[in-house]
Amino acid sequence: MVGNVGIGGDNPIRVQSMTTTDTMDTKGTVEQSIRMIEAGSELVRITAPAMKEAKNLENIKQELRARGYNTPIVADIHFKPDAAELAARIVEKVRVNPGNYADKKRFKVFSFTDEMYNEELDRIYEEFAPLVKVCKEYGTAMRIGTNHGSLSDRIMNRFGDTPLGMVESALEFVRICRDMNYHELILSMKASNTQVMVQAYRLLVSKMEEEGMNYPLHLGVTEAGDGEDGRIKSAVGIGTLLEDGLGDTIRVSLTEDPEFEIPVCKRIVAKYNDINGHKQIADIGNRISDYNNPVAAVQSEIENPQSEIPYDPFSYLRRKTYETDKIGNHHVPVVILSPDVNAIQKPEALSGISYGYDPKLDKWNIGDMAADFIYLGKNTIPYKLPGTLKIIYDYAYWKDLKEKSESFPLFTPEEYLNAERKSFRINFLSLTIDDISGELLDTISADKFCVIILNTNNRHAAAEERRIVIELLELGLETPVILKRNYDLLDDEDLTLFSATEVGSLFIDGMGDGIWIESPETNLEIVNRISFGVLQATRTRISKTEYISCPSCGRTQFDLQVTTAMIKKRTDHLKGVKIAIMGCIVNGPGEMADADYGFVGSGPNWVSLYRGKDVIERGIPYADALERLIELMKEDGIWVETN
Repeated sequence: MVGNVGIGGDNPIRVQSMTTTDTMDTKGTVEQSIRMIEAGSELVRITAPAMKEAKNLENIKQELRARGYNTPIVADIHFKPDAAELAARIVEKVRVNPGNYADKKRFKVFSFTDEMYNEELDRIYEEFAPLVKVCKEYGTAMRIGTNHGSLSDRIMNRFGDTPLGMVESALEFVRICRDMNYHELILSMKASNTQVMVQAYRLLVSKMEEEGMNYPLHLGVTEAGDGEDGRIKSAVGIGTLLEDGLGDTIRVSLTEDPEFEIPVCKRIVAKYNDINGHKQIADIGNRISDYNNPVAAVQSEIENPQSEIPYDPFSYLRRKTYETDKIGNHHVPVVILSPDVNAIQKPEALSGISYGYDPKLDKWNIGDMAADFIYLGKNTIPYKLPGTLKIIYDYAYWKDLKEKSESFPLFTPEEYLNAERKSFRINFLSLTIDDISGELLDTISADKFCVIILNTNNRHAAAEERRIVIELLELGLETPVILKRNYDLLDDEDLTLFSATEVGSLFIDGMGDGIWIESPETNLEIVNRISFGVLQATRTRISKTEYISCPSCGRTQFDLQVTTAMIKKRTDHLKGVKIAIMGCIVNGPGEMADADYGFVGSGPNWVSLYRGKDVIERGIPYADALERLIELMKEDGIWVETN
């Protein structure tokens, strides 16, 4: 229980956010908290970086209660144990980060003997135990929240910058709590890298089970950014874990006003509430019993003797497939779109999917987010497409074409089994779980040009498509798979979030060789952008600059929203470069994790610049810092001038 809010067990998934005001600004913090609460936030987190802010939580709480708001308050603590102990006497919950609380973090790797390691654990026990005693006495809950980039030197030395290091960092503190018979705990494993975040949470649950624990989980992708990219990244990480059945409370960390985070949280949660009562996922075992390739299944079992599933959920490894015409194997996942044919009768209409056409020169300018295929069904267009954009036709139409060189057939299962002719480059086969049979699998296994298009109408879409891919893995079939989802009557926000959770969760586990989102009511440019956004968020195809920007809080030294927009405007052409924009040192070199460059607030209107986790220059006036960042990129040889 956090105040009057139950978390975990049979309670619903809770949603929450964090204030961005100065904690000493009682009125501003109260008013922002009320906006968050009225938007649906069930907990309100407020930073307490030092004693004076921790003490002022009492004034904030009193004012909220006087106005009739009983929402629990969470104090966010990093470096100050005394502030945590004071806050725990005032609010309903405290959040501590093990890497910043009573631990050493200087980003220097040096050798720890077992004796030194245990001495550090004893010291941490002495530092942390007083807070646990206060929490027990006052009935205060605690979140032990590890961040990927905030691991101590000791953890880094023993476990490295890994999901296991994140898990062990938290469990050291949990074991102290358990030793003191304190169990009002919630755990989190936040990272900006969605693969690391998902792996860490899964590993945490596994390790808790080994030690007889089962504490609730708070889910979040830290420093997700803003706008569409921030929403996709958050939905990919959070949604993948909710697909696993993990997660009891969530926060979407956007570089926006906190009340705008709550509707996003609520939409994600509502999707999983609606999954209850979904169609039973078919058992296809009997239907494929006559599949004539038993050796592969035995081989899969040999390679994964301890696993109930034929892949490792704790590390990323893309499913092994053969290559056909740049699909599968080592190639990045492809993007397929279904345009309204009437809307693309002129080449200029393709500019929204990164194909710019110059009619005077009769030339195409191809951008980094250029789709790979368009599906035209039984239709055609009156101009020649650039060589990088191929056409998919329905098989019945394709087989009668005289010129087939840059187009490919899409088969139904029945057509595929009885086809008069097939392509010698790519044969797209559209199927659902109900279509799979031993006869179909035999035909697929004999066709090294086959690419499966996975479809589903199940409300629990990701689980059903995952079931099919697992079957392919267990049978040793190396046919590439395109993950397809059809969405009708969704607004842009739901389309963004649902495709990120359903399709993104499968890419996180290396299960896709392409993405195909169909949404007839949605502008093609938006569908294309979402498709590339999902691939970027899952780190499977990088097509643009990545921004790791914190959502702001009372510690922030400059306006995060304005600064992020300013930096994006100058750098959004640097494909593959990761830039962290952090409001303070707490969310600085540590929580930037795997960023290439960091733009970090070091004082009111002062900035420090980082290359990775190494500070390059301190005390730069805010007005000069962006130009200095660009100079640093030029020195490193990665800056590219725009046209």
